Amino acid sequence: MPKIKQSFFTRPDVIQISRELLGKYLFTKIGKSIITGGMIVETEAYAGPEDRASHAHGNRRTKRTEPMFHRGGIAYVYLCYGMYPLFNIVTNVENIPHAILVRAIQPTYGTAVILKRRNKTKLDRSVAGGPGALCKALGINLGHNGEKLTGRNIWLEDRDCILKTSQIVASPRVGVDYAGSHAKRPWRFRIKNNPWTSKPD
Repeated sequence: MPKIKQSFFTRPDVIQISRELLGKYLFTKIGKSIITGGMIVETEAYAGPEDRASHAHGNRRTKRTEPMFHRGGIAYVYLCYGMYPLFNIVTNVENIPHAILVRAIQPTYGTAVILKRRNKTKLDRSVAGGPGALCKALGINLGHNGEKLTGRNIWLEDRDCILKTSQIVASPRVGVDYAGSHAKRPWRFRIKNNPWTSKPD
């Protein structure tokens, strides 16, 4: 299937893109390993300068947040609690730091490698149902920070999975209590009743 083009990510509405990513497929080919990946089933949107939950709130531009200010269609990977890499997709145009955290996939490709990376013996929600687990499953690390999502290592595909509005659940984002009223924004999106998302609140 053809890769999703950069123009998909450079559109202005990060909320819309976050919803539209549900049902798309995320793939990696790390080193000489086989292709691993699966269907995106959960995302979170972060709307840059005006979003107090975003790393780039108030246009905070640091060494860590620099990729968020680049043109959409690249990876923003950072360490959570200094331990777990989390994979985000940068959207919008240059100097508008929008990003989408990919929280969960349903593994469908290279599952033997995915299980080995996760030290698991069977596929279930715990394998890639959470942003830290997802990165481990797909072999994504800090070295992929800033990488284009149209290349050979990380890319996305549209496999014609079209979801109705009624099939998408919107709820507050996870772990952003520090953002005050912005923490209540329903910008976490999941496929309804999908067993591969991270655990519901």
